[in-house]
Amino acid sequence: MKSLLERNDLELLLAVRAHGSLAATAAAAGVVPSVVTKRLAALEARLGFKLFQRTTRRVVATAEGEALCERATRLLQEFAALESDLQERRSEPSGLIRLAATFGFGRLWLGPALADFQTRHPLIQVQVQLTEQLPDLAVDGFDGAVWLWSVRGQRASEWVGRRLARNQRVLAAAPAYLRARGTPATPAALAEHDCLVVHESDQRFDTWRLQKERDKTETRVRVQGPLSGNSGELVRDWCLAGRGIMLRSLWDIAPQLASGQLVRVLPAYAMPDADVHWLAPQQARTPKRVRLLVDFLAERFRGEPWKRVTR
Repeated sequence: MKSLLERNDLELLLAVRAHGSLAATAAAAGVVPSVVTKRLAALEARLGFKLFQRTTRRVVATAEGEALCERATRLLQEFAALESDLQERRSEPSGLIRLAATFGFGRLWLGPALADFQTRHPLIQVQVQLTEQLPDLAVDGFDGAVWLWSVRGQRASEWVGRRLARNQRVLAAAPAYLRARGTPATPAALAEHDCLVVHESDQRFDTWRLQKERDKTETRVRVQGPLSGNSGELVRDWCLAGRGIMLRSLWDIAPQLASGQLVRVLPAYAMPDADVHWLAPQQARTPKRVRLLVDFLAERFRGEPWKRVTR
């Protein structure tokens, strides 16, 4: 028994609507107009209603024809995605993945992970751009970004995101500083210490929002100190030199905490706003090579490996 609709029927409908005339549709397909006319008439006869209103100059979809065209668009997109998925399953994943990532995390943690991923999938090429400003991924041709916060606000609907790992910013200081100045016992006591502050342009991050890990209560404290800079690495160097207390991502200072070069200050408190996220522009279909990478990174960072370093 012949189906009422087949794939080539759906393609015909969309072609007629796109070209606006049977003659133009025939010319695009490389056939004579009578072939298109007969196919469309046969389809309308099978369905039992008219799909297009015809004039001497153009054809216009009826209400039924427009509804069928909209559904046909979705069905053909899904069919194309299915074919592509099946093709991918039959072959070794290959192609280029273009990523953006922040400098610090990209160098310390993402870089080694990507090298291991590429060894596992030798036909996939990975290209990384380290940057401190999240690019417009779709416009600039990136498949995604590994970033330290999620996208919020008006643009959030344009992106898809997945948290790869939890992370927190913690307070730390060098033992020499704590011997000289003492160890603060409460968040409020930070106001009496030299705190190392990061600033970007005219924005100073000198209000630290600390959350008590046990009961999630939050404390805000305004800090100050004689040294501030727009580089987190510079602030970390000052801290290692005993010049003050800093607030820094745990992944960034895990080796120094493990070696004793740095000591956590107020270890019951942290600033939980720096989780590691995968961000990508909205698209109808994500290539298999990108899906493999995201799953690999989620597994790699799932246990927060920087925590294991500090133990």
